Amino acid sequence: MVPVAFRTAGLLVCSNVFMTFAWYAHLKNLSNRTWIVAALASWGIALFEYLLQVPANRMGYGTFTLPQLKIMQEVIALAVFAPFAVWYMGQPLKWDYLWACLCLLGAVYFIFRS
Repeated sequence: MVPVAFRTAGLLVCSNVFMTFAWYAHLKNLSNRTWIVAALASWGIALFEYLLQVPANRMGYGTFTLPQLKIMQEVIALAVFAPFAVWYMGQPLKWDYLWACLCLLGAVYFIFRS
C-alpha cells in the first residue's frame, strides 16, 4: 500500500494541475470571451480540483500538521505553476524562479524540522 504522505502529495499535485488551469488558462483560451464565461469555465474546472484537494487534506491531516499541509500545498502549487507558465502560457524561464524555489525550500525546512 502507498504511504499516506505519497497519496496526499499525489492528490495535491493532481488538484493543483486543475487549480492552475482554472485560475490561469482562461487568460489564453478565453481571452476573447466575457469574464462571466471565463468564470463559469473556471468554476467547472475548479470542481475537479476540489474533488481531489479535499480528500488529500483529509487523508494527510494527522500524518501532517495543518501548517505542514499548507506549506506542502504551496510548494506543489508553485512546482505545478512554473512549468505551466513556461510551456503552456509561453512565459520566459528566469533565474528568479530558482531563487524563489530556494526560498520555498527554506519554508519546507522550517515547517518540517520539528
